[in-house]
Amino acid sequence: MATYFILLCIWKVYLMHLAIDGYGSDVEKLKDRSLLYEFLDSYPSALGMTKITEPKVLTYAGKVPEDWGLSGFVIIAESHISVHTFPDRLYINVDIFSCKQFDVGKALEDVRRVFALKEVKQWTMERGVDALLAQTVRVP
Repeated sequence: MATYFILLCIWKVYLMHLAIDGYGSDVEKLKDRSLLYEFLDSYPSALGMTKITEPKVLTYAGKVPEDWGLSGFVIIAESHISVHTFPDRLYINVDIFSCKQFDVGKALEDVRRVFALKEVKQWTMERGVDALLAQTVRVP
């Protein structure tokens, strides 16, 4: 008769998610497709991350005229960075989501500087993924 043991290994990966709501920006910066593209193109490397796609920047115009703006994102090996601007509301939101730790304070100040934000609200979340790996080993 064979005896079996189950070996269990639990590992955690922490995913950092920084969400920024920015207010009081320069309206011209919020309308500037080139500025948004350049930010998404260069910022991953500034955080020590790896860009795996070219940035995509789109213009959105909805049913409510004040809701128009730019939306952009870049996929990085560690996850993504996305930005949504609302020029008529002088409002922007930025998400930096990564499985690699990064300096939240530096990211916040960089976003504040690039988009000339007068006021910001921020949320940081550590999003964890637990994985349970099981391996069966036969012991004679």
